[in-house]
Amino acid sequence: MPSFDVVSEVDLHQLTNAVDQAGRIVANRFDFKGIEASFAREERTVVLTAEAEFQVTQMEDMLRTALIKCDIDPAAMECGEPETTGKLVKTSVVLRHGLDSAQSKAIVKKIKDAKMKVQAQIQAEQVRVTGKKRDDLQQVMALLREADIGAPLQFTNFRD
Repeated sequence: MPSFDVVSEVDLHQLTNAVDQAGRIVANRFDFKGIEASFAREERTVVLTAEAEFQVTQMEDMLRTALIKCDIDPAAMECGEPETTGKLVKTSVVLRHGLDSAQSKAIVKKIKDAKMKVQAQIQAEQVRVTGKKRDDLQQVMALLREADIGAPLQFTNFRD
């Protein structure tokens, strides 16, 4: 039976590329010349450091733009509150990975409310959708693309 998985993942390699690209943008911008501003990545967390709070917010926008260019949905970003430490302001941006139980339940409910001839199962941080026809699965994909679940969705492991 045809099936696919609904996941919410961030490619770490593309995240590294986006952080590097945003760092190059900061290095080349005229209004950031002579200012201590940097991006630091640890797993799925990016720490933004600058001398003023408005510079950190500008750096968030630069990171968001770089994520879009690297095909990462910026809806996965969770921006923390800016913290002042000495003369620097830091904020951390966490990129969400995986679906939590509330999002998984919302996906299953959305599919069941559509009354399509498919089954949806929650499996850890993903939802597996199975059906008899490939067309039904493609309709489910279209339905979920339009839905606002609160996390960027990808469709993987499509089996025919």
